[in-house]
Amino acid sequence: MDTLKQLPALVVLERIPIPVLAIANDGALVFANSAFSEMVGRPREDVVSMKFDEIFHLPLTEESAVSVVQSLANEVVELAHQDGSSVRALMSRSALIRADDDIALATFQDLTEQLWLDER
Repeated sequence: MDTLKQLPALVVLERIPIPVLAIANDGALVFANSAFSEMVGRPREDVVSMKFDEIFHLPLTEESAVSVVQSLANEVVELAHQDGSSVRALMSRSALIRADDDIALATFQDLTEQLWLDER
């Protein structure tokens, strides 16, 4: 338990083998772990220099990015891959759920191949 208490949150999030992304209210992508970066075929530094609407294929809205993420909890979303293709992934609800949280932190399960096979 002492080891866990000493680990910074960003170290833990980076080591998780599941894609994780943090999005700010203004749409800035503020954190992506290596698993998320691999899923969208982009270097981590490129992902965190992007905005919400550059990676999520969604209609434009006046809502904050955090509100949009919360409204899409446990749904399949479409993400932009570096090669121009789409990645379809099940997005979790945000791990940060207080009304005053200005960041959403979600995990993703890549369903692209499974959904592609199901559509055949």
